[in-house]
Amino acid sequence: MKISQQRDAARPRARGTERSLARRAELIAIGRRLFADTSYDALSMDDIARQAHVAKGLIYYYFHSKRGYYLAIVQDSVADLVTFAAGGLELPPVERVHRTIDGYLRYAEHNHAAYRTIVSGGVGFDTEVQAIRDGVREAIVATIAEGAYGRRQIDPLARMGLLGWVCAVEGTTLDWIDRPELSRDTMRELLVKTLGGALRAIEELDPAYPAPASARRDP
Repeated sequence: MKISQQRDAARPRARGTERSLARRAELIAIGRRLFADTSYDALSMDDIARQAHVAKGLIYYYFHSKRGYYLAIVQDSVADLVTFAAGGLELPPVERVHRTIDGYLRYAEHNHAAYRTIVSGGVGFDTEVQAIRDGVREAIVATIAEGAYGRRQIDPLARMGLLGWVCAVEGTTLDWIDRPELSRDTMRELLVKTLGGALRAIEELDPAYPAPASARRDP
């Protein structure tokens, strides 16, 4: 009898938790759209609540502050992007690199607002936001390194070469989603070619990191 009563008492709480998680996710989805088109400083909590059609207190309840709300939006967007781009563990290394680049572009193509939030969102002075965005770069660098060199941990020169390529990818991808004059396939091949150039430059400066055969120029 006691067990039955305990189960019955737990059920409403479980349903309440599910509703809370769903409501929080809904607010984050709204926030992605809001902060994609407007800078962090330009949006007040009153503005956010009005455009989200909720009471301001509800946002404070889930996120405690405007900054907490923004950080939750960035973290949620980052998790989606890294998961989408870094999958395909079962593939051969070269195929996985291609899949990573294609996944990255697909994510940006179909999630303009979230991608802009990750790469160029407001609060540029906020070290915590910068750390989140740096985490995306490091995750992509590690994925490319694993495909190119068979390991995620690489020396500083190789890491810097790949990081420079990732930063260039961010800028070109932002321009591409604003002006989609090239197909995704063409963009992918362009980025693969420029990655090959970065890998060859790394090898030239540090022979301990030979470029994969697929990155070498035809004789």
